[in-house]
Parts: sequence; C-alpha cells; structure tokens
Amino acid sequence: MNRLQEKYNNTVKAELVNKFNYTSSMQIPKLEKIVINMGCGDAVANSKVLDDAVEELTLIAGQKPVVTKAKKSIANFKLREGMPIGCKVTLRGERMYQFFDKLVSISLPRVRDFRGVNPNAFDGRGNYTLGVKEQLIFPEINFDKIKKIRGMDIVIVTTASTDEEGRSLLSLMGMPFRK
Repeated sequence: MNRLQEKYNNTVKAELVNKFNYTSSMQIPKLEKIVINMGCGDAVANSKVLDDAVEELTLIAGQKPVVTKAKKSIANFKLREGMPIGCKVTLRGERMYQFFDKLVSISLPRVRDFRGVNPNAFDGRGNYTLGVKEQLIFPEINFDKIKKIRGMDIVIVTTASTDEEGRSLLSLMGMPFRK
C-alpha cells in the first residue's frame, strides 16, 4: 500500500468526518482519478512531435497515454477533424496515489518561484485542475533528451460534492495551496 493511501485511511478520513460531520463512511470524499492531458498543437505540421509527447507522458505517468484527435476542423490552424493533436492518460488506484504523492512532494516544489497552487481552481463540484508549464519538474524526465518544453493539464477528480470539501481533502493529503 502506498504511503499516501495509508495517510488517507489513517488520518485524513477521521479529520474529514470531524470537520463535516458525515454519518456514513461512503460520504467521505476520496480521490477518484487523475487525468493528465498534454496538447500538441505543432503535431499538425510534424507528427514526430506527438511521439515525443507520448513518450514523455508515459515516463511521467507510468502508463501508456491515449492519443486524442481533433473534434472539429479549423481552417486557420490547418487542422482537420480526426487529426491527432494531443495525448492524455487517466490514472486510478495505486498509480493515481503514486503520481499524486510524486506531484505534491517532489515535482511542485521544483517549480521556479513556487508559492503554492491556486486555491480557487475548483470547478464547483470538488474537482481540481492544475496547469503545469513545463514537463521538466518531473524527476523521470531527462533534461538533455528534451526537444521542446511542453506544458500539461492535471485534473484531480474527487468524490467531494462541494469545493470546500474537495479543498479540505486535497490540503489534508498535502496539496500546497497558496495562503
């Protein structure tokens, strides 16, 4: 069992019950999944770019990503419907906890001028979205093998019903929110 999973089971659950007075153990919010999405707009001109992105995302997530395709054709971007323009990976269970632990304890503190993540990036239903400007903050990425710096979106989906519950869950799990 993962270090973060044990922390959730031993301390976080009890604190959430004390704070929100849940009557059933099924009401206690928990992490459901983490979706990492990397868009590659330059994949339109050069399909090799997408292979690099898939490779990097595989290293970061520890799981092979799915290539996403364009839903609409946009003439200005020379984009046709069905062209591959990005990749995403959905983490659940053990891998999700490992990734979250790595994100919170190793990767986010490596960001330059890091003062904490925005506490207001919740969607109204307890899910949190985080944008990362460069993939170099992850320890698996070798600085010398990078051809282009790419960002990614990390969506943390919880079973919390409100933003306040989601914020409490993530901060108890170690998410460094800005004060």
